[in-house]
Amino acid sequence: MAKLRTAIDSSFWDLNISSPQNLDGWAKFVPGDPIPLDASVSSRLYRHQQLPHITPHFPFGIIPSSVPSPKKEHGSFSLQSLLLDFTGPRWWLAATGQFRPRKMIVDIKNEICNAAEFNLSTAKSVAKHFIDKSLFSYGLNSQFALSPSTSVLFGLEGHGEKEKHRKKVVFFQELSDHDLTVEAAWPQLFVDHKGRYWDVPESISVDLASLVARRGLRYRFGMHKNNGSPQATNATDSDTPLSLLPGLCAKASVTYDKIKYLWRNTETEEEYKDLFPHDQGLMVPHEAVSGIIGSSCASWIWNGKNLIDTGEDPAVSKRRKRSRFNAEIFGSVCYTFQQGRFSKKFGDLTRVDARLDISSASGLAKKILNGFKSSSADIIEQPSASPRLNLIFQQQVAGPVVFRADSRISIDSLSRKHGISIEDFICSLNFYMDPNTSDMESGKIVAWYSPKRNEGMVELRLYEF
Repeated sequence: MAKLRTAIDSSFWDLNISSPQNLDGWAKFVPGDPIPLDASVSSRLYRHQQLPHITPHFPFGIIPSSVPSPKKEHGSFSLQSLLLDFTGPRWWLAATGQFRPRKMIVDIKNEICNAAEFNLSTAKSVAKHFIDKSLFSYGLNSQFALSPSTSVLFGLEGHGEKEKHRKKVVFFQELSDHDLTVEAAWPQLFVDHKGRYWDVPESISVDLASLVARRGLRYRFGMHKNNGSPQATNATDSDTPLSLLPGLCAKASVTYDKIKYLWRNTETEEEYKDLFPHDQGLMVPHEAVSGIIGSSCASWIWNGKNLIDTGEDPAVSKRRKRSRFNAEIFGSVCYTFQQGRFSKKFGDLTRVDARLDISSASGLAKKILNGFKSSSADIIEQPSASPRLNLIFQQQVAGPVVFRADSRISIDSLSRKHGISIEDFICSLNFYMDPNTSDMESGKIVAWYSPKRNEGMVELRLYEF
């Protein structure tokens, strides 16, 4: 079914959203925004752990992606490859490279067309375009296992068209019933629900999450600190999200989830004995209703600068002032229907998920009291106040290949005269890897594209149904 844990993860600071903007393959989701699409949540594996499993399926081990560049002449098309992969008993080192061919091709074409004759000087001018550093990006990552349950990751990333490098350190400790993660990045890239990217100069987070659900209960605690003024990377007229402004925040959250099967076909019929599903998580036809409800509270111990000097109207600035303490109730209700066992070559999987998300119960209550009217000011102040309907459709194309479409609709748009407005949409092709020929019980290679962000990439995901 649609992932219910997205609700609690998106209220915190460590939800990774798939994005080709970084060679790591993800950006942090802006906390406090509406719950994102499930298809946008990134893989659990680091990018350098994904590439060895993906590159054998592509010519020369080169993986294409689509990511808009701040400089239009560079184009959106890029090529990525694993350059280095060293693995030791308790450590590994990996390097990736990325190349944008559009500018080089255009520049070489213009150089040759404008030359009176092709001579040594022309050849030297053409050769310079092959080593233009603005076309290349690189990433270095190294992880050390201090013990079987403790590891440290170091990352460095450079883009030719940018002067500053991206640096990060991640400490991970697996406890008996919890996961402890400490992460620091300079800078950290965030993405909001409108597809806008923000660079926070310094971001440090400490998160303690319950590992095993007991009777449906989960909880999390965290401390998060930002420094510096956030910079928009692909927007010039946008208001900075309040949660990204400088400050130190303590946050706690608890959720309870439950699932009820309306029917579930678990019969071992004779005709299915010799069939093997392409994925164990999609082998049982069923119809179910599930839900999650949770509460979170946050306290800004150090509030930093409440506002960035953007020259906005004082009345708007006052309304956007960040509260020292706030508490919120959120929840999701999901209906799932699956037909087929995903075992035959054609037409053996059709699946529909419909999930209603309420990101802010207090914001929704205010909208109801105000007659469910939304003004532009309200949207800026609290974009998560309106409920969202997430629809997921999956259909087997052939064998282990499944087409998937994820869409998000604001309930506000249902009452508007001009019709339903789709806030976000992601389509993807999913290739499920054979567990008999790979070392993964449930894994798939996903090629997705987001028309809203004009981005797309290929990645490996595990244990996602």
